[in-house]
Amino acid sequence: MIAGTVLSKGQTTIPKKIRELVKVQAYDKIVFVPLEDGKVMITSKQNPATAFSGMLKHRKQERPASLKEMDTAIRKRRARRAPA
Repeated sequence: MIAGTVLSKGQTTIPKKIRELVKVQAYDKIVFVPLEDGKVMITSKQNPATAFSGMLKHRKQERPASLKEMDTAIRKRRARRAPA
């Protein structure tokens, strides 16, 4: 058994072994599922791949960039980031 403490604001830290078991990291969403026997199941919130469909439609170009165009863009970006 792994125990934790609920603080005055209702916050708690999920022990490392449990975070690893549920496979959650900082800022991941978790789900609390109340069970009939008064217990609670904790699991990670998994987004299906379809949830990301169309996220970048606003950035769609007329045609894909060529490798030469990508290389040129990368060189320009690196040049802007280079320390003076």
